[in-house]
Amino acid sequence: MALQVTDTTFETLLNDNKPLVLDFWAEWCGPCRMVAPIIDELATEYEGRVNIGKVDVDENDDIVSRYGIRNIPTILFFKDKELVDKLVGASNKANFVEKIEKLL
Repeated sequence: MALQVTDTTFETLLNDNKPLVLDFWAEWCGPCRMVAPIIDELATEYEGRVNIGKVDVDENDDIVSRYGIRNIPTILFFKDKELVDKLVGASNKANFVEKIEKLL
């Protein structure tokens, strides 16, 4: 299951030594609901190696503003505290796996 990331918990996860993948989503977003099960699967598969979390854009203005999130779902990929890649829109599991593997 993906971590629930908030404005308050984001910095702690970013400063962890593991790569970080963040899914920016909202309850009312259809494509976000399509991606959600994939994100949860990946969180289980990469547990202990990669932190994978979800950020509700309606409740976390600071992170949304910081990274200029305008469309959802947007998935950001961080390595060594730096944003290194991003996907905008719904995508398939293979695309996520490819990007996550580059973080390891």
